[in-house]
Amino acid sequence: MADAEDTAIAVLVWLAGEPELMGRFLALTGLEANNLRDAAQEPGFLAGVLGFLMSHEPTLMDFCAATDTKPEIVTRAFQALGGASETQ
Repeated sequence: MADAEDTAIAVLVWLAGEPELMGRFLALTGLEANNLRDAAQEPGFLAGVLGFLMSHEPTLMDFCAATDTKPEIVTRAFQALGGASETQ
């Protein structure tokens, strides 16, 4: 589970460096930048971060290329954190 959490945190850090994507993530979740840290403590948040990434293949591939992460790692992390067993 720690590896899955590390993967989700890596995605969140990457999103923070991508203002357009972070804006989209915040808009879709209804969160604001100032309450993101509190939201990150909620159950399901990290799975939601991974779900956001996986819902758009080009974004997933951009993350994977930028961080040298295989897409399968993201999928396994999503499942380990309680995400759906099937990818979109």
